[in-house]
Amino acid sequence: MTSRELQAALDAAEAAAAIIRSLYQRNLAVHTKADATPVTEADVRSEEAIRSILSERFPSYGFYGEETGQHALDADNLWLVDPIDGTKSFVRECPFFSTQIALMREGRLVLGVSSAPAYGELAWAEQGRGAHLNGRPIHVSRIADLGQAIVSTGNLKTLARSPQWSRFGELIGSISRIRGYGDFVHYHLLARGALDVVIESDVNILDIAALTVIVREAGGTFTDLSGGEVGLSTTSVLATNGVLHPLVRDALEVTR
Repeated sequence: MTSRELQAALDAAEAAAAIIRSLYQRNLAVHTKADATPVTEADVRSEEAIRSILSERFPSYGFYGEETGQHALDADNLWLVDPIDGTKSFVRECPFFSTQIALMREGRLVLGVSSAPAYGELAWAEQGRGAHLNGRPIHVSRIADLGQAIVSTGNLKTLARSPQWSRFGELIGSISRIRGYGDFVHYHLLARGALDVVIESDVNILDIAALTVIVREAGGTFTDLSGGEVGLSTTSVLATNGVLHPLVRDALEVTR
């Protein structure tokens, strides 16, 4: 049975998807925010729709949005929302963008919805209830050998400037295949067992909060590159099918 919180997140994601579909490939005006990232009418309107639904059903919950601001970040229950993660893809009419909605309860991520309307995928998960993609249960792979592993990467600028870069190169030389699917795509693939490891070094919590829950509920492990718990200040990712996690962490010389 779907919880009220998950149903609200799914309804909010669908409301956002309707707005996004109506504006996709419409050559919208693009504005640049103070952090040099782009924003469009679709970003703002879809987040407003999400916020309206979530706030109406759970008025005491906090809200941390990419576009419309923050409210009660110290609340026991906090919604984390990125209405269009991948606005640059959206603007360039590339379908690799998504709506990310997560719920953090007392500092722990417990629910996630990842909606990619142009790509045609909807993933969701709730703590203790497994992960689903387009209505079907999903699970990570059981690959246990790095020599057979497929690794996907994204946002590696910080890693490229760190002492770990040479170790990363050695890791790539030991695996089966390297890809750079990026954004929501490689996390959906990881959660359904189509690849085995995701490595990123320049992320925002709003980009990964929902995906953290989805990968974990699919049986995987999701930490930062040092092996630490994902939280509001997380900026890097090591996500795996679980069994490969200590092997990759050791290969990159990351420690708990």
